[in-house]
Amino acid sequence: MKWISILILIISLFPSKSISQDLFLNRDYNLLENRVSTDTGYTFSDFDLKSGMNESENDQRVEFPTPRSVLFKSMMVPGWGQIENRQIWKVPIIYGMFTGIGFYASNLNSQYRDYRAAYYNLSQGEDTDFKFGPTPERLQNISANQLQNNRDIYRNQRDFMFVVLGLAYGLNVLDAYVYAHMRSFDVSDDLSARTVVQPAIVADGHPGLSVSVTLYRK
Repeated sequence: MKWISILILIISLFPSKSISQDLFLNRDYNLLENRVSTDTGYTFSDFDLKSGMNESENDQRVEFPTPRSVLFKSMMVPGWGQIENRQIWKVPIIYGMFTGIGFYASNLNSQYRDYRAAYYNLSQGEDTDFKFGPTPERLQNISANQLQNNRDIYRNQRDFMFVVLGLAYGLNVLDAYVYAHMRSFDVSDDLSARTVVQPAIVADGHPGLSVSVTLYRK
């Protein structure tokens, strides 16, 4: 009687085991697959086999203007390239720089013209024809040598400001062009760096150290 009870118990366990196997094999794993694909952020349909990159990355790069177009626009109108690069906050800085340089150059030019007129009139004496205008009152009691020196100083400073204005214009173009190249680079917080320092053989067979830095996503 005891063996019959054990046999019945063993037979009763087989159907439940078969049912559990069927449930395990026929279980719907769509939810798990969707969760995994959502975590990774990549699907096979989004991957371009020809270019080796995601279509989303392609679309993101298409949004960026070409550096050449930014260069030409910045050369035609200062600040236009910064607007194309979505850095409109730089435009007031650029025009403020141009305005400051232009105002200072105009002041130097006014001083140069006054000293030029005063030196010319003093050199001509009573026969002056006031070719460069009358002598300002503040310069009437200054010697001819000092007037000439100050005239030359203001003229050189004025001419130098024209060079500075050209450099400011070139800096505006260079800033827009370089940022147009750099803006598509990934500088997000997901980036990390790994530095490896290891022994190596340098020039002439002498032992040394090599340092390598690798950028990768976290």
